[in-house]
Amino acid sequence: MVDDNELRKLRNAAVPAPDESAKARAFEAALRAYDQENISAVTQGSVGGLRLTERAQKLWSEIMQKKLIATPALAGLVALPIAGYATFHLLREQPSPFGGDEKITETLADKPATQKPTVAEPKQAPTALEKDKKADLDVESRDASDALAPAAPPNSESDAAGGAAQPGAPVSPTVSSRFDLKTYSGKEVEYGTLPTSRPAPAPSGEVSRESAGLMPNAPNAARANRVQGAEPKLMAPQQPAAIPADQIAPQEENRDRVQDFKTNPVHAALQDPVSTFSIDVDTASYSFVRGSLKQGYLPQADAVRVEEMINYFPYDWKGPESASTPFNSTVSVMPTPWNAHTKLMHVAIKGFDIKPTEQPKANLVFLIDVSGSMDEPDKLPLLKSAFRLLVSKLKADDTISIVTYAGDAGTVLMPTKVAEKDKILNAVDNLQPGGSTAGEAGIKEAYKLAQQSFIKDGVNRVMLATDGDFNVGQTDDDDLKRLIESERKTGVFLSVFGFGRGNLNDEMMQTIAQNGNGTAAYIDTLAEAEKVLVEDASSTLFTIAKDVKIQVEFNPDKVSEYRLIGYETRALNREDFNNDRVDAGDIGSGHSVTAIYEITSKGGGGEQIDPLRYGQATVNNGGVANADEYAFVKIRYKLPNEDVSKLITTPVTSANEVASFDQASTDQRFSVAVAAFGQKLRDEDATAKFGYDKIMEIATAARGADPFGYRSEFLSLVRLASALGGNR
Repeated sequence: MVDDNELRKLRNAAVPAPDESAKARAFEAALRAYDQENISAVTQGSVGGLRLTERAQKLWSEIMQKKLIATPALAGLVALPIAGYATFHLLREQPSPFGGDEKITETLADKPATQKPTVAEPKQAPTALEKDKKADLDVESRDASDALAPAAPPNSESDAAGGAAQPGAPVSPTVSSRFDLKTYSGKEVEYGTLPTSRPAPAPSGEVSRESAGLMPNAPNAARANRVQGAEPKLMAPQQPAAIPADQIAPQEENRDRVQDFKTNPVHAALQDPVSTFSIDVDTASYSFVRGSLKQGYLPQADAVRVEEMINYFPYDWKGPESASTPFNSTVSVMPTPWNAHTKLMHVAIKGFDIKPTEQPKANLVFLIDVSGSMDEPDKLPLLKSAFRLLVSKLKADDTISIVTYAGDAGTVLMPTKVAEKDKILNAVDNLQPGGSTAGEAGIKEAYKLAQQSFIKDGVNRVMLATDGDFNVGQTDDDDLKRLIESERKTGVFLSVFGFGRGNLNDEMMQTIAQNGNGTAAYIDTLAEAEKVLVEDASSTLFTIAKDVKIQVEFNPDKVSEYRLIGYETRALNREDFNNDRVDAGDIGSGHSVTAIYEITSKGGGGEQIDPLRYGQATVNNGGVANADEYAFVKIRYKLPNEDVSKLITTPVTSANEVASFDQASTDQRFSVAVAAFGQKLRDEDATAKFGYDKIMEIATAARGADPFGYRSEFLSLVRLASALGGNR
């Protein structure tokens, strides 16, 4: 179900549909969403006006049919309960006349879903008895309180006159009025109306937030009347078969694979003063955690990578003055909100933001998993819509190729200029799932195609979209790692986008993204696809620095202990920092990256490690150089087309310190709240006594400007976690 924060995001960033075809796709998505969520929320009139697809007409007909069926059925529940129950049992073995078993794989493109052939007799109009059966099923699925609510009368004459049309029947051209979908705040999100004829395929891949299917939650009264069982998916889901009331639906086995890792320990600065790690700009963990919480359960600890949660949000860190220095670092020291005896050393990095007019040409290869495991509404159908968004963002002289893999790899689209948008979108729309997953063969074919259309001094990138279920060819993560490492030397980078749950190989995605000089993101909604592929397109596609490493040396005369929050899977050996052959993370145009250390000042009383009996002699040698510094931060990086690294250094002194946590900037405080939340979800000792209410308090006070609603959504996730795990 679409929640309030996603709706707020829609209202804040919505743009008018640029043409009639875009409005048509948006309204079709609206119909699909309300077919799932709340049929009774249609408050006025019905349809007419815009040119739409046959599929949209069918959706509307089904909605109106369900509305008219529900009214007599409600009365029948009171007058003829025994007859209704008998009808249900007599017909429970009969195939549903409403097409509930058909799989809907259509995206927002103007193409009807392919129907599977059957050997049954041609479908006839539903009989009165079949209508009664459907009505009884609808009524039985509602809450007992809903059954006693008075039936709503038809909203207009057109409801009574045209609402009984059979599924798939054309909509009457005389129907012309609009309907509004109203939010809790009373504001209206108005969508267009339906046509009687099907238009030519839309020439543009542009999809606004309206067309993303992000519909407002229905008011409480309307929500109470909705038909139960509709899954809160972006795309129209499969209708599950009816399950007797005395049986519990079996739970599908969760085969998601995530990498196991241990939380960073506390280090004594005297014995181990140096911390080294690779930069990380991935965001997959945050989306995965969000999906878990919205489905009603706490995520497993190893699915929570705190640095990916922190770096999910855009921050207004100070960037570099020119492209000659690809990024700027800002270091601050502040009190720790969850521990009065420690401080936080906050390292913020901002990449140079390339202007759109200066962006290099792009040569992108879409490597799309079309195996049988992708045959789910939140996998291939969502993937298609996501890539339509990306195509709409690219320039006319950029190049796109499409490779698919399922059993064998194949080229669906040879290198094609984005100016031929219709050709590209048709290739995406015609993808169909089936077969096993030959990931190795697909990756090799994609790199081969990328080399054929290689752009010197441009962006050459393979964009792998999958649920990660490689089961043909090289399936071992280490083998895939070596394959990607060999290919990245050609100058072609790789990014990975995960889709779906229950079969997601997050561990494999992280492995090949980290070794392909790319990023990993998890896309669970079309709104997330818009964030990753449209709003953050520059940082996703245009790399400004590669193999970025951070090394921090702590002064044992000022800092007795420290620990790095997150980045466990990005740890490097101390000697790796100066070794240019060691791979590390990459920073894209405008990327913001944050790292936070919790440090204990010497003599501060918060030490967890006993001091060495004879250890003081190692620093009592006539004085320590730079004794007034907390630490010394070093950042090493390479320019995208170079193999020799450069060095940036920043000493951290009392001049970087603020006296109280409230004096830190809004962005700094919000990022600390996210860090606390990630540690809380991992059940770490550091935040064991720091409740969700405290995290909520910090994040609320530091929400600041939130044009896309990301921070408001974070607040809702904290509330969900508190309810699911207790405010411990």
